[in-house]
Amino acid sequence: MTARSGGAAPAPAGAAGDMELIDTHAHLDHEWFDDDRDAVVQRALAAGVVTIVTIGADVPTSEAAVQLAETYPSVYAAVGIHPHDAKTADEAAYRRLKELAAHPKVVAVGEIGLDYYYDFSPREVQREVFVRQLQLARETGLPFIIHNRDASEDVMAVLREHARGLPGVLHSFTGDAAMAAECMEMGWHISLGGMFTFKNAGAVRDAVAEVPLERILLETDAPYLTPVPLRGRRNEPAYVRHVAEFLAAERGLDVAEVARVTTANARRLFHLPDGRVRN
Repeated sequence: MTARSGGAAPAPAGAAGDMELIDTHAHLDHEWFDDDRDAVVQRALAAGVVTIVTIGADVPTSEAAVQLAETYPSVYAAVGIHPHDAKTADEAAYRRLKELAAHPKVVAVGEIGLDYYYDFSPREVQREVFVRQLQLARETGLPFIIHNRDASEDVMAVLREHARGLPGVLHSFTGDAAMAAECMEMGWHISLGGMFTFKNAGAVRDAVAEVPLERILLETDAPYLTPVPLRGRRNEPAYVRHVAEFLAAERGLDVAEVARVTTANARRLFHLPDGRVRN
């Protein structure tokens, strides 16, 4: 977990005004943003981050995500129950998620999935809640956003059975090359964030080396997983630029091309509008 130090890092050369980026996964409702949330959103816009998708992890945070989307024109919401909180899911929670999913600024069901590292909810319950929310994605026509930690085999088994034909993305991808290839075959996207830039993430970089740029999204997972070279700071959406630059360097591409393609990918998947907005 990153330190809580706020404030803006020096923007990368040419950061403002020359390209458009989308942070497809952040947690703007987090208490670490309570003192400067407005400034965080404005810094993102100044850094070229024209859209932020803020993510729900249970019913209260999903409601908060929708409220933030109503507050800031550049913010959109995803609603869902994280595997950590699967044990809290009941019929009232599913009804409320379905209500929230109908909001015009809700663009996805997520984050949902499995987490076998912490096991904060029983695994059987995690799988049941995962399946129910994939059903919600199918009912609403919204794409899914997947959380996976130490559960790749079961995540893919559930997706094979319940998510064929659905659009979606595996957030903060940590799988192997075979998993990435299957995601491509199934028509899904892979999202890369700060973890992709870490020195010890060579296996992830190798796993996604053959994933076409047209199937990659960028994210921060703010306030967590701050990318290199800003490790130790609280993460925020403006820093997605560093992920774009790292990916560009990995592939020998211009960062403007990475921004152009990944932004188009996010707009297509989440049905986001084109262009910049003013908050």
